[in-house]
Amino acid sequence: MEHVTDTPTMKAPAERFTGDVYLNLIEAPAEPARLAVGLVRFTPGARTNWHSHANGQTLYVTEGVGLVGTRDGQVARITAGETLKCPAGEEHWHGATDTNLMAHLAIVVGDGNSDGTTWLEPVTDEQYAKALVANA
Repeated sequence: MEHVTDTPTMKAPAERFTGDVYLNLIEAPAEPARLAVGLVRFTPGARTNWHSHANGQTLYVTEGVGLVGTRDGQVARITAGETLKCPAGEEHWHGATDTNLMAHLAIVVGDGNSDGTTWLEPVTDEQYAKALVANA
C-alpha cells in the first residue's frame, strides 16, 4: 500500500495550453502499470492545444462546465459527473467555457515512461468561439 498525502499543484505549460490551467499529477506512467492520471483545472476560456493519445483518453469532469472538440467539428458540452472518451489517435482539445471553470480527471494509458500524448498547435480563438456558439 502507498498513501500519497501531497500532490503539488503546478501551472500547466504555456506551450500546450491557452489561458490559466493547473495540474495535480495523481499517477505518472511507469512500468508495469503505464497509467497516467491528472486532475486538471481550467479557468474560464482556458483550453488545451490540439492533441491525440496513442491509447486514447478518458475525461471525468469533477466540477464546472467544459467543451471537448474534434477535428471533424464535433463539440461536446461536458458537466460535473460526466465522462467523455476519446479514442486512440483522435485529434481533440478540451477546456472550460468562457464563463465557467472546469476541472476533470484526465486518464490515459501510456507506453512505458511516456503518457503517449502527441501535442499539436493551439486551438485558435475562432475555433474556440465557434465551439461556444454551437453549445450555447
